[in-house]
Parts: sequence; structure tokens; C-alpha cells
Amino acid sequence: MEPVIQTKDLVFEYVRRDEEGNVESIDTAVDHVDLDVAPGQFISILGHNGSGKSTLAKHINALLIPTGGTVLVNGRDTSKPENELPVREEAGMVFQNPDNQIIASVVEEDVGFGPENIGVPTKEIWARVERALKSVGMWEFRKKSPNRLSGGQKQRVAIAGVMAMEPKCIILDEPTAMLDPDGRREVIETAFELNKKKGVTIILITHYMEEVVNSDHVFVMDHGKVVMQGTPREIFSQVSTLKSYHLTVPQITDLADRLREAGMDIPQGVLTIGELEEALRVSAVSGKNAGVAFEKAISSDKTSVQVAEHEKSGDDFSSELEAAENHDLENSSKNESQVDVFSQDKTLKDAVLILDHVSVVYKDGGTETQALTDVSIQINKGDFIGIIGHTGSGKSTMIQTFNGLIAPTEGHIYFNGKDISDSDFDKKALRTSVGMVFQYPEHQLFETTVLEDVKFGPKNQGLDDKEAGLRAYEALKKVHFPEDSFDASPFELSGGQKRRAAIAGVIAMRPEVIILDEPTAGLDPAGRDEILGLIKEMHDKSGETVILVSHSMEDVAEYVDRTIVIDKGRPVYDGTPREVFSHVKELEAMGLAVPQVTYLLHNLRAAGCPVDDHAVTVEEAEREILKAFS
Repeated sequence: MEPVIQTKDLVFEYVRRDEEGNVESIDTAVDHVDLDVAPGQFISILGHNGSGKSTLAKHINALLIPTGGTVLVNGRDTSKPENELPVREEAGMVFQNPDNQIIASVVEEDVGFGPENIGVPTKEIWARVERALKSVGMWEFRKKSPNRLSGGQKQRVAIAGVMAMEPKCIILDEPTAMLDPDGRREVIETAFELNKKKGVTIILITHYMEEVVNSDHVFVMDHGKVVMQGTPREIFSQVSTLKSYHLTVPQITDLADRLREAGMDIPQGVLTIGELEEALRVSAVSGKNAGVAFEKAISSDKTSVQVAEHEKSGDDFSSELEAAENHDLENSSKNESQVDVFSQDKTLKDAVLILDHVSVVYKDGGTETQALTDVSIQINKGDFIGIIGHTGSGKSTMIQTFNGLIAPTEGHIYFNGKDISDSDFDKKALRTSVGMVFQYPEHQLFETTVLEDVKFGPKNQGLDDKEAGLRAYEALKKVHFPEDSFDASPFELSGGQKRRAAIAGVIAMRPEVIILDEPTAGLDPAGRDEILGLIKEMHDKSGETVILVSHSMEDVAEYVDRTIVIDKGRPVYDGTPREVFSHVKELEAMGLAVPQVTYLLHNLRAAGCPVDDHAVTVEEAEREILKAFS
């Protein structure tokens, strides 16, 4: 069978020139890559930021033309101008941010744009629109404005827009980087359904390792080269090798690897919760490494049936788990209503920010949208808080009220005991005291050098150039930014370095509160750990109040001390990660999830294993399982 995608000795170089057109530097982004993709395959490509995977993807639909070698799409050479349009019809691309692809004001019109642009007759366009929207489960939304859709729904519309052109291959370039857990599940399930039911070849580029476990084949790139390839099991069996390429493995695979290193009889290449449960059951029944309590419980024909959302859809819970959670359900009713501002452990004198019955209503012509409803919370000095919620839950609106970027429609906001809505309150001072690092913070960089960019905030506070320079130097050292790059252009930095520079720009203003809105979106696993570890280190050393908004449940579980869950414009849970993530079913109903290891421990406990199912990190899960098997 002829490959639908084939690259032969592919090379691509980025050439940087000076103002006179002279070559300053040449960077090889793709370095002699050979790739064969058979029709109907589901292929995943992994690699750290800058590894060349997105550059490779852009060659597949002729957005880039090779510097050397060839790319063939269904036998067509992408470098020939006459093949450009046919290639893009055969290989459609879906980008990271669906807002960059959606252009029409009505869903069905947007999906029809591509076929219309390539000259498909009107009657056939509408037939394709119907087929495409039904194939991604969005037909009922055809008359809606894309602006009214969630992130996951927008991404499915973007996929439908590509599907309507009836390509043989769809390239998904980090399509879930900006989505909540429910949105990620929707998009990945849609991709697999198109692959299995429609026979569409899928090429998925992602930084979420758990999204690739059901792929047919995985390619790993590093410095423009393919350095590993094989089935997901073959790839994820090589944990240390992946880590050397700044990647990681699914949380469950990491846990299985740790248990095996601790002496347990666990096979290599465990990919899913179900596989690790089965390995533990076999180990217990055989008597290898099993404690008496667990061996007796696990051998009594009880089987676990709760499966994480990316392994199996639907609510499929055992009666044991239902009974175990009934107590939580009965006692959580007070949490599901408004969280009381005065219910925190600390008193009001510890508060740096208080929201007192705050509501926000957006008005668009005659339409009103309730973004926040009667919110009362207290943020204490020195807190490290994680805020989670599905797309559209109100969390971004809420954090923008903290420094006055959005004014409440009702209620009051207090900063250090003062109402920020008072006429004599200094809003400019507030925005330096409550610093905000937005999603994709590199978009905040604009100066000619890194040092000048970081100096901008302190200068805006009225400091002279010397004092601003000292502040900038201090902040850059604080984020471990390399000193030999202080005078580099911010636009020539790697993704991780840009994030560090942007965070330093906020730190240089010495805020009391630092708010980070998805600061690791789009970063590879090593970059995520680097930035979050840096933030944690700064918090522990300096004691600033840190508020982290994230769609990664694992990151929240790993780093924060307090978690606030926002749903339908109000806080519904507020506690430690262990407390919040104990509400598995309720969080799933809100479009969220819990860490993979928490699902595993819930399952084991339901099957009779004496483990604490409130564990939320790999380290905690490892301790619990080793204790049960001791």
C-alpha cells in the first residue's frame, strides 16, 4: 500500500538575514527526516519545544517548502506550485487555537468556507457541511455563533471545517493545548472516531503524553531529527530515554515504572489505569509482593470498573465505589453552594484580597451574560492557590477583577482592606501590586532586549533607569534567566525563556500578588515542570501570594496548597488538592477530571485495597501502593 504521506531526506532551514539582506544565521529545524504514513493510520509526533515537529507538520500541507529532500502527499510533490491547492485539499491542518481558524459568524457558514473556496458547487457544499458537523457531533450547533461555544466545541468546528474539504489526512498541531479536560477529551475522541469510522489518516502533535497511548505509531523528534519511533508501548517503555529528550510519560506509566524500580513485579510499558490495576491484581493473586490484606481483598472476585475518562466514556462505577462516595455526596452539599468568605482558616487580618458578593454581567447589545454570580472568597497573604474550572466557568473573569481590569456589576473587592471601587483608590498602584501574567506571556514582550523589557514595569512605576535596571537584574536572576542573554532580543528566545522573561517583568514590579493564567500552555513537559518549579521556588523563598489558573489537574495537584473550583460563575469547592480531588464524580460533571493516580486509587479502594484514595501525586500513590503490598 502506497503511503499517503512520505518524506524523503527532508531538510528545512530557517535563514535569518540582516537589514541589507546578508545571512546572519541558519537554523536547521528539520534535519534529514524520513517518514512513511500509511492510509488510515493514527500517528502521533512528540518532541520538546523547538524539536522541529510543528515545522515538519507544516510541510505536510505545503505551508512550508523543503530546503532539501522531498515531501509527497498522496504521491504529489509539495514543492511544485501546481500541487499546492490539491495537497491542501488532501491534508488539512487544525491549529492550536481554534479562534485563529474560525472566521464566520455562524458555525455552518464557517464549515462551508473551505469547500466554497476550492470551488465546490453550492448544493454539495451544504451536503458536506451537514456530514462534517454530524461527524464531529456539532450538527445541533450549526446556527450558533462560534463565539458562544466552549473551547472544545470551537475546536470540533475547526476540525469540521477541515473535514468538509474531504481530506485524506488531518494534521492536528497541539489542538488541546488551550482546553479544559472535557474539551481535550472531546477533541481526542473526535479524532479517533474520524480515524476508526471514516478511515481518515490522523497526525497528532501533542505535549500531553496520555493522548497518544492509543496511536498506531509514535515518532519522537529532537533537534530536527526523528530519534525514536515505535508503538506507544515501545516508546513509553523507555522512560529514562524520553526524559533525556525533555519529555515524560503518562502519569500511570511513571507510577508503574517507580513501582517496578521499588521491586514490584510490574511489566514495562504500562499505558493505562486498567493495565496497572490488572498488573497489581496478578501480582497480588500470585502472592508476589502482596500484603495479606490486599491479597485477600483483590482475590475475592471484586473487580474495579471505574475508568478514567480518556480510557472509557460514561459513568461506569461499581456499587462499592458508589457506596464509598455517598458520604462525600451527602456532606458536600454545603460546598456546592456558595463558599463563605469567612469560612477560611485564617482571619480577615490575613487577607490580601476579598471578593464580597461580587457579580459580573457582560452586556452585548440586548444580550446579557452572567459571568460571575454572588462570589465571596478570601485570598490570604502567602497563599499558593490553584483555580480550576471548565472553559467558560468564569475563572478568567474572576482573576481580572482582582486587579480592577474588570469592574464588578455588583458587590465589592477589597485589597489590603480597602475597597478598590472607591474614587480615591489608586488603580495604577493596584495593578503593580497585583501582577498579571497572561496566557502565552511571550505576547507581553515588546522591547529590543530582555533587560529593557523587564525594566519597563519598574520605569512605569516612576523609578529611574538605574533603579529599574537593578530591579530587572534581580528579577531575571530570580527566574534563573541566563545572564549572557540579558541583551538578547526577546523574540529570539526559546518558549521557556520567553516565559521566564515575561514572569520576570511582573516580578520586577515587586507585586504582593502574582496571578498566572495558564502560564505553561503550549510548553513541553520539561518546560512545564521548569516554569512551575520556578514559581513554587519563588513562592517558598519570598512568600508572595501566587494564584495559578490551570487546565492541568496534575499540575494543580503537584504544586498548589489550596484549590478553588469555579463552576457556572461561582466557587463550588475550596480546599487542599486532596480535599477537592476527592469529589471525583462532581468534578467530572463540571467538565473537569482528577489526576490519573487518583482514579487508580479510587478503583483499588473500591476493590477492597487498603489505600488512601485521596492521594493526588505520583509520589503519594507510590507510597500508598507500596504500603498495601508490604
